Amino acid sequence: MTPPTDPLTVLIVEDDEDVRLGCEQALRLEGMRTESFGTAEAALQRVAPGQPCIVVTDIRLPGQDGMALLRQLRRDDPDLPVILITGHGDVALAVQAMKEGAYDFLEKPFAPELLADVARRALEQRRLALEVVRLREKLAGRERLEARLIGNSPAIERLRRLIADLADTGANVLIHGETGTGKELVARCLHDASTRHPRNFVAINCGGLPEQLFESEVFGHEAGSFTGASRRRIGKFEHAQGGTLFLDEIESMPMPMQIKLLRVLQERTLERLGSNTPVPVDARIVAATKADLKAMSESGQFRADLYYRLNVVSLELPPLRERREDVPLLFEHFVAQAALRFERAARPVSPAELARLVAWHWPGNVRELRNVAERHVLGLGCDPEQGSTEPALLPLASAVEQFERALIADALRRHDGNLTRASEALAIAKTTLFDKVRKYGL
Repeated sequence: MTPPTDPLTVLIVEDDEDVRLGCEQALRLEGMRTESFGTAEAALQRVAPGQPCIVVTDIRLPGQDGMALLRQLRRDDPDLPVILITGHGDVALAVQAMKEGAYDFLEKPFAPELLADVARRALEQRRLALEVVRLREKLAGRERLEARLIGNSPAIERLRRLIADLADTGANVLIHGETGTGKELVARCLHDASTRHPRNFVAINCGGLPEQLFESEVFGHEAGSFTGASRRRIGKFEHAQGGTLFLDEIESMPMPMQIKLLRVLQERTLERLGSNTPVPVDARIVAATKADLKAMSESGQFRADLYYRLNVVSLELPPLRERREDVPLLFEHFVAQAALRFERAARPVSPAELARLVAWHWPGNVRELRNVAERHVLGLGCDPEQGSTEPALLPLASAVEQFERALIADALRRHDGNLTRASEALAIAKTTLFDKVRKYGL
């Protein structure tokens, strides 16, 4: 779970009101945030695993005592620091509590400065523990991204870093890329790597909805709002509550709908068609386009105010022809998927076929490469020019260079970066391979 970003808080559990108030005052004078409870049962309703807090509790409490509270807290969250307050006769019990994982104990009466010092150290330990959890989750998220955004090119590595860094910001994102570059996949990665991932990811193709149905589909409608509206319908925007709304082909959104969308983004409320009641909405907006929205906004074809509202963060997806070194890895991935789907063997690729794949300019980008991989598994060949009317535009020298770069990158990947084994597989001298690795920036 992702640690909350709330301020670190000291939770005080003490049934003696004077002692409780004294603890609160001592900690607040030292700049610490506090909350207090008279019983363990009340405190347990407030504490959840991973929360940015520590617990200071008396051992002697009405109902559930401090030892039982310690055991339950440690069972639910083993990293949560718990400090025990003991009476003179409870020292042996406190020692037992330390063996069971208590952070520290204070014997009554204690100086306010001692309480503040112990609490400060416990808060710092809690902060570091939560930071470790956050970093581990971020690393795990990046590993998941590597499994979904295939490739080792600098452009893809940079894209994965940006997605991991932006996922939890909640900022609106505008994704720009040619058809077939994977804009919806990137939007889903942003959603899945964020704290919004338990809620809905809702995708709308703005170019695939008739204008007369757009408002009802996106914002919903009430029963009787138009002919055929027999019951209330929750729109896509409302369905994405707490999650992510993906607006694909945003450049094709009708101008009247752009105005309505802008108002919803500004007010964070919407009104269903046929209703005057505002509905609060909280959905992250990720929009995608293959057009130059800035140029469209300057020419009046797209609302400039909506463009700037959507373009808080911009992600540029590189076309496949600009990351040809990823072609062998992507093709292998799609062949494996297709083999499972069609229940066929994953057919090997000859060097000549691989050369053609790397040299091709891929006007349909990753989507086109997936289609070629499926044809290959079905035994229909893997020539990308099959069925294409477009000539291969890459000059011979560039094609040879791109093929060599892709071949070396693939060999290094297969041999975990070991130059000796890669050079043996490629049948070239290790020094020659080293020179080429430096030349191609691998």
